[in-house]
Amino acid sequence: MNSITNAAIQTVKNFSPKYLMRNPVMFITECAFVLSIVIAVEPSWFGAPSGSGFTLFYVAVVANLFLTLLFSNVSVAISESKSKAISDSLRQLKKEVKAKLLVDGQVNEVTSSELRKGDLILIEQGDVIPTDGEIVEGTGYVNESNVTGESRPSRKIFGDSVTGSTVLVTDSLKVQVTSDPGESFLDKMIAIVESSKRSRTPNEIALTVFLSGITLIFLIVVSALFGATYYSGISPNLMILIVLLIALIPTTIGGLLPAIGVASINKISQYNVIAKSGKAIENAGDIDTIILDKTGTVTMGEREAAKFYPNKGVDYIEFVKQCVMSSMDDLTKEGMSVVKLGKKEGVEVSREEMKNYEFVPFSAETKSSGIKSSSDEIFKGALRAMEKRFDLSDIYIEGLCKEISLRGGTALVVVRNNEFTGVIELNDMLKPGMRQRLERLKKMNIKTIMCTGDDETTAAFIAQESGIDEFVANSTPMDKYNVVVREKEQQRMVAMVGDGTNDAPALSRADVGLAMNNGTQAAKDAANMVDLDNDPTKLIDVIFLGKQVLITRGSLTAFSIANDLSKYFVIVPAMFTMLPQLGFLNILDLQNSIVAITAALIFNTLIILMLVPMALRGVRYKPSSIGDLLRRNISIYGIGGIILPFILIKVIYSIMIASGAVW
Repeated sequence: MNSITNAAIQTVKNFSPKYLMRNPVMFITECAFVLSIVIAVEPSWFGAPSGSGFTLFYVAVVANLFLTLLFSNVSVAISESKSKAISDSLRQLKKEVKAKLLVDGQVNEVTSSELRKGDLILIEQGDVIPTDGEIVEGTGYVNESNVTGESRPSRKIFGDSVTGSTVLVTDSLKVQVTSDPGESFLDKMIAIVESSKRSRTPNEIALTVFLSGITLIFLIVVSALFGATYYSGISPNLMILIVLLIALIPTTIGGLLPAIGVASINKISQYNVIAKSGKAIENAGDIDTIILDKTGTVTMGEREAAKFYPNKGVDYIEFVKQCVMSSMDDLTKEGMSVVKLGKKEGVEVSREEMKNYEFVPFSAETKSSGIKSSSDEIFKGALRAMEKRFDLSDIYIEGLCKEISLRGGTALVVVRNNEFTGVIELNDMLKPGMRQRLERLKKMNIKTIMCTGDDETTAAFIAQESGIDEFVANSTPMDKYNVVVREKEQQRMVAMVGDGTNDAPALSRADVGLAMNNGTQAAKDAANMVDLDNDPTKLIDVIFLGKQVLITRGSLTAFSIANDLSKYFVIVPAMFTMLPQLGFLNILDLQNSIVAITAALIFNTLIILMLVPMALRGVRYKPSSIGDLLRRNISIYGIGGIILPFILIKVIYSIMIASGAVW
């Protein structure tokens, strides 16, 4: 009920001339509405004919103009009330909570509003996370259901970002604050949603200019008719000219255009994606190239250790122990799976055995992680990276890696004290339905490029299995950026997904950048969309939605223009029935010009009401080529838009004549 009330209030507010001035078509309609009220009250002021019959005509015109404005304003108000509901729900998530600020190792209790960027805070089990931050120590599960809608807690490890107002359900974390008050993720999302109703996309602005031009032309034409009749000694009926103007200008698309833009912001929020502007969604509809990660996007991303392969001359159990030792403090899913598989093989390592070792985490530069002490070191990583780092070469190890790659697995090479000791096989699976989704992209002539840190063989296997057009193996974050630049230099629109600070340059360079909510703040700031569910495949859904927004706007524009063309052929011959040379155009045989124009105005009002659900819901989009979409638009919305006015205007005219409405 609250949303209905909000929509009703917003509808009334949208009648404001200050608001409607942004939409010249509807502003002219409101001016005509006000003038028609004055004429209806006192027709003698404008030399308009009076009498009971004409009074009924004037009232009908006023009512239809009011309904035209009302239906247009309602469509926008419904969209804007949904935006308000989204921002209200986000605002409710913000809470002033106690925070445990760490200063020189001591815990000081402060409020969340007192925290500043760079502060270090302690979060313990059951605590509400007071603000956005990045984990610098600890591991735990965070309940993010109030932000993402996902009821299952999400595992957070070193380097992951956490969002304010979510709850830590296990363990404890040390978090470095990444935003000042008023600049948190929720604050930005609220601002984005609230401003979405005011921002217009470039295509929408261009279409508004085009519609304004058409409106200006007909305003000049109708004014010329007024002047011509006045100076010819005939007293012109201003009300008829008002009806003629409104029936001829593109009120259909003019009234629905703002609703389409705002509705697109609301639709994408249903995917749990926040778009920073309508332009981002519009860009998604024009995408030519999509850049995808392999792990977590094309594949399941749950790479787990499947088998241990010791090098020649290395004892199996000893090799498994080396793998477990190098992964004891590796909190990545791959690292934890190595320890788990080692336990299955009967190998466990105590903390006492590890006390002299220091853990070296994975880095994008070394592409390896492991442990080291004063006399011993064990590292695991990609073959080429390990060969380069340790200046090693082993034909047997290379053969093992190639064999694993050929079946789609990932090989982690283990090096101990500058010697290859074996290989760990990691398995990952193609996401269900991924091949079918990528085939849909191909039907839209969208090029797909997969960037992966895996070697050429693994990348080629996954690309072939999934139907990826092109791949970049052994890729670094800089490679992603270079791919974006290369594609844009070929005048292509590019979309990509990222979650790390090193993805920020590529995200900001891409036309559509989708950042993960659990990614770094730099990635979220650089992208123009944020996925609250942390699902990289959402980019494909976003592209489909962008296509739907564009096809909806195109379909309604085609329908509106076709409607207007039909109305010209209906109204103009009816108005000039006294001219025999135009008689052949009067195919509907509309003999009463005033009734004919009024019937066209009634049709004009009803068609907006009929199209409001389509503008809010969107035209059903089926992946196909631009040529197929154009033919579909012309055949359904173009031809349909021409035929429908002839039928409905004739029906309305006949009903009015039958009911005695002869003025």
